[in-house]
Amino acid sequence: MEKIMNNETNIINFTRGVPPVDAFPTRQIQECSTSVLDAYSSTILQYRPSQGFIPLREWIGEKYGVSTDNVLVSNGSLQIQVFLSAVLAQSGDVVLVEEPSYDRAITAYRKNDLEVIGVPLEDDGFNLEVLEMLVVEKKPKFFYIIPDFQNPSGIVTSKAKRESLVNLAEEYNFYILEDNPYKELRYWGEDIPSIYSSGSEKVFFFSSFSKVLSPGLRVGYVVGPVEAIKQAAKIAEDTYITPSMLSQGIVYEFCRRGWLEPGIERLRDLYRPKLVTLISSLEENLPEARWTKPDGGFFVGVYLPQGINMSDIRSRGLDVGLKLSDGAGFYADGSGDSFLRLPFCALSENEIEEGIRRLGLLMG
Repeated sequence: MEKIMNNETNIINFTRGVPPVDAFPTRQIQECSTSVLDAYSSTILQYRPSQGFIPLREWIGEKYGVSTDNVLVSNGSLQIQVFLSAVLAQSGDVVLVEEPSYDRAITAYRKNDLEVIGVPLEDDGFNLEVLEMLVVEKKPKFFYIIPDFQNPSGIVTSKAKRESLVNLAEEYNFYILEDNPYKELRYWGEDIPSIYSSGSEKVFFFSSFSKVLSPGLRVGYVVGPVEAIKQAAKIAEDTYITPSMLSQGIVYEFCRRGWLEPGIERLRDLYRPKLVTLISSLEENLPEARWTKPDGGFFVGVYLPQGINMSDIRSRGLDVGLKLSDGAGFYADGSGDSFLRLPFCALSENEIEEGIRRLGLLMG
């Protein structure tokens, strides 16, 4: 412990998957704000329909080859998941998530009084055998999945499992909620087509501009079947009347100018060396642990050796300036005591190295 304290210079926070301040294109956002106010002030400063800013919906629709009626834009994609889960499922219904999965999605579904059951993850995505069993026995209303650089594990679902999932959804009549905010943040390797690209009417595609532009703008969207989108938009209207049209206008102007893809490429260059540093630091300091080796995204999932309790590590970590997440929150059954999510994008390479060094000493 003394070795850690003597070298402690700052609190290293491994709890939140957020972009660093230098990731934000602040000057470009300022320019877009002025431009979109000049062009659309009477629209974006007023109450408007809850389905979102039409030019942005058109841009998204063109990207995915659908009509604007298939697109809902709201104040972040998590809020849309809350709306859509209320459309697709009723109190007491079963829904499936990966295990581990995004903790806030699990919480949101439970607030809608849904029974959340986890499907264990393997190196190439969900356990297909367990999924098939649960689909037959529990008759879920939907399966929530983050197929690319999953939060919290970093795992990518294989093409074969994506295809099998669509076939199961068609056969057993459940929906797929594909949450994919990290898909464009691939640092190496070949892209895998989205589940939504299968063309199945059972798939809803969620994404967000939080990870590729700015979380503070609070702009997320879903693409899916028209009737369900309309019903979700009605819940949105009853919840907040109108979304932040100004934010949506800024995002539209940024995209219209062709700045999004160069911005994403800049983020790839910014985050890639941080992921390399994290993996090498884990290899040096946690040789007995097991971890994922993603090709992109924000997270690496770590599975601690048997006998090491994450709650104890978290508590002792606070004493040495190391903040760690609660692994149990990512598991529908609360069993993730040996799981640790490590977000790396907001930290410097020096902070990553020092943080993992402290973690290794805590486990030693």
